[in-house]
Amino acid sequence: MRIGSHLLRNNLFVAPMAGVTDRPFRQLCKRFGAGMAVSEMVASNSLLWGSEKTKRRANHEGEPDPISVQIAGADPKMMAEAASYNVGQGAQIIDINMGCPAKKICNVMAGSALLKDELLVGRILQAVVEAVDVPVTLKFRTGWDQQNKNALTVAHIAEESGIQLLSIHGRTRACGYTGHAEYDTIAEVKRASRLPVVANGDIGTPQKAKYVLEYTGADGIMIGRAAQGRPWIFREIEHYLKTGTQLPPPLVTEIHQVLIAHLHDLYAFYGTDTGVKIARKHISWYTKGLAGSASFRHAMNQLQTVEEQLAAVNRFFDQQAQQHEHLRYEEELAA
Repeated sequence: MRIGSHLLRNNLFVAPMAGVTDRPFRQLCKRFGAGMAVSEMVASNSLLWGSEKTKRRANHEGEPDPISVQIAGADPKMMAEAASYNVGQGAQIIDINMGCPAKKICNVMAGSALLKDELLVGRILQAVVEAVDVPVTLKFRTGWDQQNKNALTVAHIAEESGIQLLSIHGRTRACGYTGHAEYDTIAEVKRASRLPVVANGDIGTPQKAKYVLEYTGADGIMIGRAAQGRPWIFREIEHYLKTGTQLPPPLVTEIHQVLIAHLHDLYAFYGTDTGVKIARKHISWYTKGLAGSASFRHAMNQLQTVEEQLAAVNRFFDQQAQQHEHLRYEEELAA
């Protein structure tokens, strides 16, 4: 799959998620097979560019190409300036956020709130495309609510504005993340547009990935929440799409190794104090579904230092390994 001059290794994308798709997470997903990972949303307000938070979000040191940065805002001039600034900081692709349903974003008429104003959509897209000499992509939803689905119109505006790729989440702004994503609208957009289309929403297994690609005719798929604590989902999907066979789930020992490496990346990226806090949600995601994980997560969230956190994770996974050995021994005895 290609975006401008950038040839991707495959058609699997990591969805931009605020507070999740930082540099350590993007690098991890790319190592496990994602063709592209879009950064966390960067505000278009230039007053925020010097903040630690924004500088961290724009940090792509050591990240494999292509570097895609998502910008959010509601003012065409500010969005154009933000795009130009981020290209100057190393962005090779600019992604425009018209999909975020969060109230604090929509209350300032950014994110998916923009879908209410099609003229403004056109002005923003055109301003950003004209401001930079790198490909510009668009992430959006099917519409504002069930009665106002305008994805086809927005896709047409995007095509006319010079956008080079569309990512569509199969929900409206009003849906948030509730209910089920629908793929009929994505299929309609794909049929009507000459642009590459990436389908997003509720894709959590290799089988679902194959189904969505076939049902919508989309050129690629975008994984968000399903990759939290499961970065190997990209390896699993890539293998399934190539071979039609399913990889076995990762061993507990591999989950342990991946988590520990991820934690060290977080501590290095954020500093130890913030790193410990950020790490908590990732530890919860990695351990979900494992025996005794609920009580472990509760105790782990009280820990304040890197040393305590790492020791607790190692103890938990040592217990998992012992339990697996015990079960295997019992199975051998029964045989």
